[in-house]
Amino acid sequence: MKFMKLGSKQDLFQSRGENTRYVAAELPTDIIVNVGNFKFYLHKFPLLSKSARLQNMLAISSDENNIELEIHDMPGGPATFEICAKFCYGMTVTLNAYNVVPARCAAEYLEMHESVEKGNLVYKTEVFLDSSIFKTWKDSIIVFQTTKSFLPWSEELKVVSRCLDSISSKASMDPSRVEWSYTYNRKKIPNENGAESPLYNGVRKQLTVPKDWWVEDLCDLHIDLYKRVIITIKARGKVGPDVVGESLKAYLHRRLKKGGRTNGDDVKNRLLIETVICLLPTERNGVSCDLLIQLLQECVQLDCGEKQRDELVKLVGQQLHNVSVADLVNVDVDLVQELVNIFMMQDQIADHGDEHDFLEVKFVDSGAKVKVSKLIDCYLAGIARNPDLPLSKFTDLADMVSTLSRPSHDGIYRAIDMFLKEHPGISKLERKKLCRLMDCRKLSADACMHAIQNERLPLRIVVQILFFEQMRASRSASSRSATTNTEEEWDSVPTSEELKTLKGELAGLKINGGGKTNQKSKGMNLMSSRILSKLFAGKDKDSDNESSDTSESPCSTSARETKSNTPSRSRRHSAS
Repeated sequence: MKFMKLGSKQDLFQSRGENTRYVAAELPTDIIVNVGNFKFYLHKFPLLSKSARLQNMLAISSDENNIELEIHDMPGGPATFEICAKFCYGMTVTLNAYNVVPARCAAEYLEMHESVEKGNLVYKTEVFLDSSIFKTWKDSIIVFQTTKSFLPWSEELKVVSRCLDSISSKASMDPSRVEWSYTYNRKKIPNENGAESPLYNGVRKQLTVPKDWWVEDLCDLHIDLYKRVIITIKARGKVGPDVVGESLKAYLHRRLKKGGRTNGDDVKNRLLIETVICLLPTERNGVSCDLLIQLLQECVQLDCGEKQRDELVKLVGQQLHNVSVADLVNVDVDLVQELVNIFMMQDQIADHGDEHDFLEVKFVDSGAKVKVSKLIDCYLAGIARNPDLPLSKFTDLADMVSTLSRPSHDGIYRAIDMFLKEHPGISKLERKKLCRLMDCRKLSADACMHAIQNERLPLRIVVQILFFEQMRASRSASSRSATTNTEEEWDSVPTSEELKTLKGELAGLKINGGGKTNQKSKGMNLMSSRILSKLFAGKDKDSDNESSDTSESPCSTSARETKSNTPSRSRRHSAS
């Protein structure tokens, strides 16, 4: 920290009682100055020689023999008046980043200008500010913090504006030119060549200055001051939106952690959230999604304005493909539906004019669509563990992303299985509706093996999985184009001829495929044979009584009658 020493005489100020200060000198004091609740017993000559204000106050005093002056609006109160009085006496005064603003404001109040005496206190404090304070990073921040207690003086004297200029110019500087100390405890960036930083006296020194080096040092600023700094930094246009976002993220984390979660802090935290929202960079994808999600959750929890909430929903929804499962896991399902809707509606409003139309995304990058579908699958698997989650909320959210491309349906299968596990009491019709969300043809071999042994799935779904898996195996030489399920496909099952063909293929694989198939395929073939054998028996007896209103097999009566004697169903389990 920089400092400036003024004067050279010994400090002769002493106390008498709690609120009395006097100068211990041979000459008796001849003036009393009351500052607030303090009395100062001083000498007229040194004070009047440097302060025009005290000269004027003394000139209008009515009692020349008993001079007592009253000062009630002194910037900084008795403490800053004593600094000025010591300067008048030529006693040693040390200016630093913590007291230079009070001294500057008090000197202005007492009119200690060059016109009264050369080298006066106003001049000395200005020299210290310009030559030392504003050339130093951390001192500029400390001085800026002190200005808040001395408004409007610090504003009128342009101390605030000079602090803003000093801080913003340094934050906007090329990191390679940064040579001063700064606080950086969040993360360390690697060297460009991958080598470790060298050790100096056992301490590893970071060779490369990170572009967000200034972020942490601003976190202790009051919210009003912080807002002004960020606005000034953004106005310079030399700091990227990602760095501004990092600053907002660090500030939010520090202030929420410091402020706590008591009810009395709601007003303060609401102001914090609303301020951070208004400071968000306007550039698309300029802020990390975890910050936006955190702001959105805080905004909802603190009941911030509807405008701020809607703006955050829009920002998150537009870059939903960049959101991680960890960020989304604690977000309310209704809010997630809003985010998905924003993502799905991109570019649709302009083409169709009605923001309420729900259409497939056509102008969003295909990779982003895949990411969102995987994200929602994982989110659904997480919320499925909630036993109080209504089926409608689960299916509505899943339906919203049903038009997005999914190379694999393993994720939605896992979510469905988890929901069935945590909600064993749902009806057969609800189970059928739930299972319609996945396409059996897009399950991996591992997922198929799991599904055919899963007691929670309706038997109809198991049959479809077996059928499609066998069809895929029989057509392994040719690739199939991916399609989505329709209502008719879900309500249908393989025909008698298809099942007989499949039975023949299974028998051939069982006899001749021992050396050509792996253990997983053998297990599936064996399971397929057992389940389909039961279905064939039921289908031969009552092939005309199939029903699409049940989630059991097409021959549900026979299946129920033989269920207890069917070893394949008794061995179905879940490995969720």
